[in-house]
Amino acid sequence: MRKYILFFCLMIPLSFWAQYLLPNEEPLFSFQTKNGKMMSLVKDKNNGYIQYRFGTKDHVEMEFPAERTKESWKNFHYNSYMRGGGKQNAGMEVDNLLFSNNGYQYVVFKTYFAEDEKYDAGIIITDSKGKETRIPANYKTVQGCICRVEDTGMIQKEDIGLIF
Repeated sequence: MRKYILFFCLMIPLSFWAQYLLPNEEPLFSFQTKNGKMMSLVKDKNNGYIQYRFGTKDHVEMEFPAERTKESWKNFHYNSYMRGGGKQNAGMEVDNLLFSNNGYQYVVFKTYFAEDEKYDAGIIITDSKGKETRIPANYKTVQGCICRVEDTGMIQKEDIGLIF
């Protein structure tokens, strides 16, 4: 009986993830938000495209960009900063991925601060008037690293500032 319960428990996350990952894709970075929605940054296994997805377990509410082409890489801007040295040097790591869609700026971020050993991730959405909305991640659900976009060779680091 325990085997069946364990199998069922494993199938729920797999079916949830299946809606956010197509067979030709691999995840770069993902998390569930504190209100239970899912953010997923995926790419084609051959670097044919990159796409941001956000929504509920039953419905992807936003895919950006809408078209899955090689040009999609040009819609994203990446920045990271790392300072070692632990608590005594206020060590930190910040990763940002920025894109704009329909008059809104989106920043997907992941941070670590050594001084208080604090990890954080989420999405910051800014409208055209500068009003900011923050969607915090449930950090226990964070998988992957935004930094993987640089490994693809399709996005270079840019000085977009550190946003978190």
